Amino acid sequence: MKKLLFQFDTDTHPSVFDTVVGYDGGADHVIGYAGLTPENIAGLVDGAIFTRAPKDKKNTAIFVGGNNMDAGQKLFTAVQKCFFPGFQVSVMLDSNGSNTTAAAAVAKLASSGSLTGKKAVVLAGTGPVGQRAAAMLAQEGAEVSITARKIDRAITACNNIKLRFNVDVKPIEAFDNNARAEAIEDAHIVLATGATGVELLSLEQWQNNSTLEMIADANATPPLGIGGTDMMDKGTVRHGKIIWGAIGFGVLKLALHRACIAKLFEDNKQVLDAENIFALAKEMA
Repeated sequence: MKKLLFQFDTDTHPSVFDTVVGYDGGADHVIGYAGLTPENIAGLVDGAIFTRAPKDKKNTAIFVGGNNMDAGQKLFTAVQKCFFPGFQVSVMLDSNGSNTTAAAAVAKLASSGSLTGKKAVVLAGTGPVGQRAAAMLAQEGAEVSITARKIDRAITACNNIKLRFNVDVKPIEAFDNNARAEAIEDAHIVLATGATGVELLSLEQWQNNSTLEMIADANATPPLGIGGTDMMDKGTVRHGKIIWGAIGFGVLKLALHRACIAKLFEDNKQVLDAENIFALAKEMA
């Protein structure tokens, strides 16, 4: 029986990236739907859960994606509300790569040294990857802060993290590189999750930081988020700091994404969100 992955996207068009990884993860067919909301999802879910016998439902799965993590989380919840005993399929949330990218980055940092009790700063951390990574760092015992150009955005993100994961994250307003350099003065870990092609720190602003132990940068498009690093860094030591570049930990991100897709087809009861995706990332790292 064919393994069917239904890609439910909140954007105008289903993600090409997620479609490719869906096939690479073991789906025989990936069927994409776009512009989905909690209000228009029920009929599609019904089509997925009513069409195959109980023993065959493991061959149907749902992937929720799109650029907006808040919209994705709401859609993910709405999909599950359509399920009832005997009528459900496995489902995964990874809006904008938020869960798999954050999980891979934090898992690689954790493989490089203890996170417990360390001060971690997520630069430009109000986006999907930044919020998920901040939560994962906090769950690993780190004291976490996130920066934003405007304090209200940082506060909103921290409140969202508290509501979803019940962990405390500190908001910091950091309008420019100099403010971000001040924000990391006593940090042990820095993770950059800013917009593509925006440098958040120059080399001079971190190379002589005496407390800094580990850096990860999720940006793979020059200029990188952290100057003086390389997107290919895989635990590379630069100026006494362990560095993970976007491609360096991106190998794990892709492998993790594919492994999650494969896991969806193990049975029809998988629900893959941040917590269990991160747990799998730590095993794979």
